[in-house]
Amino acid sequence: MQDLLYHIFAFDPHSPLLFTQFYFWAFFALVYAVFSLVHSKRLLRNAFLFFVSLFFYYKTSGLAILILLFVTCSDFLIAKRIDSAQTQGRRKAWLTLSVVLDLGLLAFFKYAYFFTNLVNDLFSTDFHVFNIFAFVGNGFSTNGIFNADNIVLPVGISFYIFQVISYTADVYYKRIKPVSNPLDFGFYVSFFPQLVAGPIVRASEFIPQLYKPFHLGRRQFGIAVFWILNGLAKKLILSDYLAVNFIDRVFDNPLLFSGFENLMALFLYSLQVYADFSGYTDIAIGVAMLMGFYLPQNFNSPYKAPNAQNFWKLWHISLSKWLQTYLYIPLGGNRNTSFGTYFWIITISLVAMILSGSWVVTAILLTLAVIVLVVAWRVPDHRRKLYANLNSLITMLLGGLWHGASWNFMIWGGLNGIGMIVYKFWKDMSWHLRMALLLVVTGGLIAWRHWQPLPVVNLFIAWMLLIDFGSLIRYIYFLFTKTKEQKKFEWIANAWAVIQTFIFITFTRLFFRSGSNLDPATANHEAWQTAQDMVRQIGSAWNLSVIPDICIAYYKVFLLFVLGMIIHWLPVNLKRRYRLCFAMQPVWVMAVEVVLTVFVLYQFVTSDLQAFIYFQF
Repeated sequence: MQDLLYHIFAFDPHSPLLFTQFYFWAFFALVYAVFSLVHSKRLLRNAFLFFVSLFFYYKTSGLAILILLFVTCSDFLIAKRIDSAQTQGRRKAWLTLSVVLDLGLLAFFKYAYFFTNLVNDLFSTDFHVFNIFAFVGNGFSTNGIFNADNIVLPVGISFYIFQVISYTADVYYKRIKPVSNPLDFGFYVSFFPQLVAGPIVRASEFIPQLYKPFHLGRRQFGIAVFWILNGLAKKLILSDYLAVNFIDRVFDNPLLFSGFENLMALFLYSLQVYADFSGYTDIAIGVAMLMGFYLPQNFNSPYKAPNAQNFWKLWHISLSKWLQTYLYIPLGGNRNTSFGTYFWIITISLVAMILSGSWVVTAILLTLAVIVLVVAWRVPDHRRKLYANLNSLITMLLGGLWHGASWNFMIWGGLNGIGMIVYKFWKDMSWHLRMALLLVVTGGLIAWRHWQPLPVVNLFIAWMLLIDFGSLIRYIYFLFTKTKEQKKFEWIANAWAVIQTFIFITFTRLFFRSGSNLDPATANHEAWQTAQDMVRQIGSAWNLSVIPDICIAYYKVFLLFVLGMIIHWLPVNLKRRYRLCFAMQPVWVMAVEVVLTVFVLYQFVTSDLQAFIYFQF
């Protein structure tokens, strides 16, 4: 009995409280039973869910709960001071204090290894990270149980830090009034369904729900159950199965696999990371809805996007909106530049130099920024567009660094930013200019390959030839048809754009995946090496005779990938229809379907449950 109680209440770093564990659903069943008794008493309901959320986070991250409690208390008090301040200067000072404290904690736990390496590289020193929090904790322990020479990133810290920043910022901008009850505010910060991997809930969207009475209609109940089952299916059937049976093997040892296998691992990873992250969000939305709370949509079929700009309106929507509201717009948005624009240009250039180990990278970035600013100054007609693109690129680069201080994450963010900018210019070009530009780029790549036959150049050439083929067909059709006839076949052009965007996003994932799941102390080197190895394999000559054997050996994995993409690309109306159909069934029918679904899901459970990918961010 004592061992059972210890297992229930003690923190085990090897067994976090995951949505895919039976333990979580037993925990939620108990929580929901108590919730059903207190849901009509608002203060008691919020307080109960706050303490339950703290227990959930403790089981997930142990004593890192102290960090969560600290930012909860500090931002609650600071928001009060912001609201009561008599002058704008004082309001801004309190907001600055909040941001410095919150981002300081995030930087310590997430970027300590990066800053230590930065100092060592600049001054030829040999400093090592030192966990001041572990050192202080050992002062209260007789045995020194904490390792002060290692810094472990607390689960979900990036998400709840952004959440509390949105709260103090919204109070500062007078979008909301500060919460009067600390338990209510603690509940907002720590609500357990979305605490560790989002979606990032903005204060102005969630805090008004704290004061609303509980309501769960028949349809909402059915929709909530659907989202939970949908999320579990995405995680266990798609994400975990694809990862364990193919993706992880290739990324762990790219050189042991053929170019075709490396390429397929990239495409499968695009589906895996979507199924994993959106699966978590679906479960979080469903669990929250059962308790009468509504979390924002975080994914909206992102692989239907016809361009990179549209993709980021459909992928990780809560982060995209957060970056737009609290970073892109303050930088100047699409109107102007600000001090922040120039500050981040210099800072990102220096970071790029440190991560790449080459001052040439910094020189190139600064030169490009200066060219953009000079052109904007000399050509007023294009000024706003250039400023918007510059601020957009900075936002995407910082979005990459939010995921980790690795050269690979910075490349990933930068490529997405460049993709958005290229699309903005591309859509304003005439078809004649587009084709001329494609010919020049393709010709330049072919010449480069003749001069230096690198695997990465082969990759670019293959991709450009694919773009050339589709664009040439559209160009010929454009020349010899009328406008009315062109509109009849817009769906074909859109489908081609969706495929091209999916390919582009998939190749940026190379840098994202290779930088994940690594020790921060060695992440930069290992991630870059993995990316290089995969590019070498994909861009080198293929042995086409082995492809049929590979497809047969992994036919289950590839069929599952095809099925997952077909479901993803189904029309929105069809998805809404079968979602509502499920929700409005008799309860006993729904119960039978739940049992059958759980039985099927159990068949896909691996021996070692996989943590959600975004837990590490």
